Amino acid sequence: MGPITQFIDLHYRHFNAATLKDAAKAYKDHVDSGNLMMVTLAGAMSTAELGLSLAEMIRQNKIHAISCTGANLEEDVFNLVAHEHYVRIPNYRDLTAADEEALLEKGLNRVTDTCIPEEEAFRRVEDTVLKKWKECSAQKRGLLPHQFFYEILREGSLKKHYQIDPKNSWLIAAAEKNLPLFVPGWEDSTLGNIFAARVMEGKADRNAMKMGIDYMIELAKWYTEQEKNKSIGFFQIGGGIAGDFPICVVPLIEQDLHKNVRRWGYFCQISDSTTSYGSYSGAVPNEKITWGKLSKETPKYIIESDATIVAPLMFGYVLGW
Repeated sequence: MGPITQFIDLHYRHFNAATLKDAAKAYKDHVDSGNLMMVTLAGAMSTAELGLSLAEMIRQNKIHAISCTGANLEEDVFNLVAHEHYVRIPNYRDLTAADEEALLEKGLNRVTDTCIPEEEAFRRVEDTVLKKWKECSAQKRGLLPHQFFYEILREGSLKKHYQIDPKNSWLIAAAEKNLPLFVPGWEDSTLGNIFAARVMEGKADRNAMKMGIDYMIELAKWYTEQEKNKSIGFFQIGGGIAGDFPICVVPLIEQDLHKNVRRWGYFCQISDSTTSYGSYSGAVPNEKITWGKLSKETPKYIIESDATIVAPLMFGYVLGW
């Protein structure tokens, strides 16, 4: 065991800390037994550079599928090609509306304490992606959003722009593994907005891009095939569509396709959402039993904390760091 694992085992004994340790042990036991794990990414985890640990989890076969927002998909690539131009704002809580306007005028789009440089990130990637959109449009070929990036990364089209060690890009690790990836609601991302604009301008064919329903169909196929011999766990970072979309695949298969299927075999959510009435992110795991997503036997954990702190620690534990 490495120092992170030893530290957690020694010090994380009660409350949220104990839940973190219990959940990490259960995650490790689940995948070490030959079972599978889906990880869902909400929030701005790519801008938070979760790739530093997430990429190794993918390489070490501790993650077998990912559901993420369109923002997390593209922002890992933005960080890959424009990292040196990011600007950190440690005193972001003190910014006035005028300060925010000044950042906008500099082309700096703020995510909490980190500003993404529009020109170096969005525009640099846009040219390469637009070329691929046009190529698929001309070929009458439709791809899912992540498949465009997989092709671009494998071809090395952006390699000359890399500003971080590519081993710290989780999307590069996923592309190398051809990891099943599901990106619900991609159209509300920056590149989703740009794609809509290019379609409206006649520069790209709408049919070149597959989206949400196509992802759900692919997810149902993947889950149905994989659960035949293995239990599939669900590790949810944050809330929202990244988690809600994939967890629904089990009742879809059971209730809408009328097929027998295993429910998720492990569940853990890292969330800072207060438990509340009518809230998805704030719902306790047992509520998911009534929707046919989890069973009463499913190991269930909620770690009420900041995912930027908790996720790397848990990944380190699972990896034995």
